Order: sequence, then structure tokens, then C-alpha cells
Amino acid sequence: MPFDLILRGGRVIDPSQKLDAVTDVAFSGGKVAAVGSGLRADPGTQVRDVSQFIVTPGLIDLHTHVYWGGTSLGIDAEEFCRNSGVTTSVDTGSAGPGNFAGFRKHVIEPSQVRILAYLHVSHAGIFGFSHRIMVGESEELRLMNPIEAAKVADANRDVIVGIKVRVGLHSSGTSGAVPLDIALQVADEIGMPLMAHIDHPPPTYEEVLSRLRPGDVLTHAFRPFPNSPATAQGTVKKAVLDARERGVLFDIGHGKGSFAFKTARAMLANGFYPDTISSDIHQLCIDGPAYDQVTTMSKFLCMGMPLSDVIAASTENAAMALRRPALGTLKPGSVGDATLISVKQGQFDYEDVVGEHLVGDRKIVSEGVVIGGRWWHPN
Repeated sequence: MPFDLILRGGRVIDPSQKLDAVTDVAFSGGKVAAVGSGLRADPGTQVRDVSQFIVTPGLIDLHTHVYWGGTSLGIDAEEFCRNSGVTTSVDTGSAGPGNFAGFRKHVIEPSQVRILAYLHVSHAGIFGFSHRIMVGESEELRLMNPIEAAKVADANRDVIVGIKVRVGLHSSGTSGAVPLDIALQVADEIGMPLMAHIDHPPPTYEEVLSRLRPGDVLTHAFRPFPNSPATAQGTVKKAVLDARERGVLFDIGHGKGSFAFKTARAMLANGFYPDTISSDIHQLCIDGPAYDQVTTMSKFLCMGMPLSDVIAASTENAAMALRRPALGTLKPGSVGDATLISVKQGQFDYEDVVGEHLVGDRKIVSEGVVIGGRWWHPN
């Protein structure tokens, strides 16, 4: 089969294949067709010289809010993904069973970027999140809609990857872990993983972790005090280590209030890397402090996490969390998505959610994307 597109001569880093080499990547019929040196172009093949760049599997941002126009926190997925090198944007609970149909019809289906979703167990998802209005959707238990959530998730398994719930003082008030217990019932009923948000107690970090099952995701995992995973002495809490041992996944979900350099330094110093790196991009953090996916990745690179591990946390690991092994890899036959990045040298200012600044010496920059085997980036 002739190739539709060849990316020629880039440094290909694909953690799923333990590959880090200068080589070519070819696409055909919307899938990865071959990886190897000197791949032959046919007369109709588009060939792009990417020798100045790093080629990775298409980046997956496991925590975004892209129900643009349907919720006040939603951003435009296509614009964001062009700038951030993301080929799969995973919306985490913007919509619930009461408004998912609109999200699917008006945003997910028309999008050129792949959008997958965790469905919120709350009827209307995250409906009251803006500069002026902050309503914790999990605070009002009358909004919990487990029966309809199970029905909607089961009927939309092509795009719904799990159940989302937000617990903590800001999102569930004094309801504590009750919304989490309701969401876990839904996830059990339909055989899907769950993603849990955590903010200030109640409940505690430990209470949330104790309920999560293998394959469930705790997002905002490197949040600041209170409900930090690190102790005052800079060690990792035992409950965190125990949860990882039994298969709970730890996601960054940077956002507006959920990532601190102090926490990250402690976790990395103990060898506790996040399973997935995600931006939690939405209207209140897209202009800082999160900005985008590659900026979030850059923070970990500058704190000493190896580039291959940073890439794995945004590709292979994210695909495994989604249970979509055809994503996050450049293995022949997999989904034909790829991201081109460069790593700039210099002095770059990074900020966390509590106002600490870090001057880093490197910055990951998106240079282009391939979606479905076609060059999609406008440049």
C-alpha cells in the first residue's frame, strides 16, 4: 500500500516501543504504516523533512475541558490542540448525563481533533465554574444521577472512557466522599474506570485513595497543601505508595489550583513520577498558570524528569489509562497520530498555582501534528 505521508529524518521517541532513534515514520489509510530508515515515497506521497524535530506519538492530554459554548469553563479543542501538539483531548466531566448529547453532537462529532470524555455523575456536569460563579456540582446530592449516567455511558462507549466525580470542599462541600461512592457504583455497574478530582478536605487524600480501584485515576495528584501526597518531611505518604502498588493511577491535572512545585519536588525526589501528565486546561487557566500541555510537560522536564518519561506520561501511559492501546504509540497499525516537538534551550519562567516561579533551562514547543495520517498543523 502506498504511503500517504512520510515524516523524514526526525528523532523518533516512542516509549511504547522503547524507541529513540533518527528514522522515518510513514502513514497510510489513517494509520501508522511503517517506522524505519529510508522509507520509499510514491508519486502521491507527501514527504516532510522533520530532521530538526522530535517525533512522538500523538500527545494525549488526559484532563481537559473542551465543551466550548456548553459550559463556562470550556475552551476550543481545535485551537488548543494546534498550539499544544495534542491529538487526543480527554474532557473530564464537563458534561453529565443531562447534557452529554449536546456535547457529543455540537463539539465531539464535528471536531477534527479526537475528543474522548469521562462522563460526570452529576446531572449537568461542571455547570457553575467561572470567574464570577463557583458552584460545586457535587455539593448538591440531588444532582447526582447514577442511573442516567450508567445509561448514557453505556450507550456512548465509543467516546466515553470512564466516569468523573469531583470531591473536596470546593466541589462537594460537606458531602465528603458520598459523591465518590455514588460514582464508583456507576463505574462498577458499567465496567469503566473512574477519575476522581480532589481539592481541600473533606474528604482527605487518604479517604479518596482508599476507595479507588486498580485502573482508577486520581487527578490533581501533585496538589499543594492541604491534601498533598507528600508529608511535611518531604516523604511520600504511605497511603499513596499503597495505592500505586494496587494499581491506582496518578494524574497531574495542573489547572488553576492543583499543581505545586513544592509537592512535585518532593515526589520526584522520592522517585515517584506521575503516571500521566495533563494540563486540566480550561477558561480560568489557559492564560496561566497552566497554559497548555507542552508547558505542563516542560515543568517536569525542568525538574529532572527524563524526556522519555515525560513523553511516556503524555502518550503510552495515558493510552493505557484510557484503555485505548491503539493510541499513544507509533507501532504499525496503530492510530495515525503523531506530534512534532522541539526542546528549546534558554531561560524560561514557569509558575505553579500558589505563585511560586521556577526558571527552567528548557522548554518543549509544539512544532506540528499529524492526525489520522494527515498533516493537520496549518504551518
